[in-house]
Amino acid sequence: MASVFTKIVNGEIPAYKIAENDKFLAFLDVSPVAKGHTLVIPKKEVDRIWDLDKETYTELMAYAYDIAAGLEKAIPCNRVGIAVMGLEVPHAHVHLVPMNSLSDMDFTKERPSFSEEEMESIRANISNKIESK
Repeated sequence: MASVFTKIVNGEIPAYKIAENDKFLAFLDVSPVAKGHTLVIPKKEVDRIWDLDKETYTELMAYAYDIAAGLEKAIPCNRVGIAVMGLEVPHAHVHLVPMNSLSDMDFTKERPSFSEEEMESIRANISNKIESK
C-alpha cells in the first residue's frame, strides 16, 4: 500500500510543494511544529532512511541542504533544525524546522495552524528563496 507521501508524489493528494526534481520532493508539513516546517523526501518509497542506498541518502541530504538554505532566508529564525524520526509515515523523510528556541523542535507540543492562504504564502516565499530547485 502506498504511503501518504507516495500519494503526494503521484499527485493523488495535494501538498504545498516547495521544490522538486526527478528524485526528491520538498513540501510544507500540514501539521507543522513551527512556521515553515518542511518535509524532504525521496520520491522512491523506502520505509526507513537507513534503508536508502548510500548514494540516495547523500543526495537526499544535499537536497535538504539547499532547501534549508532557502528556508532560512524565507523564515526569520536563528537556524534551521533537522530531524529524522520516521515513526509517523513509513516513507523516509527529513524534517526541516525554522528555530528560534529548542522548543521549536518539540514535536509533542500543540501545533500552530495556518489558513490555506497563509500556507500558500509560506510555500511561495520559501520556494522563491531556493537557489537550486
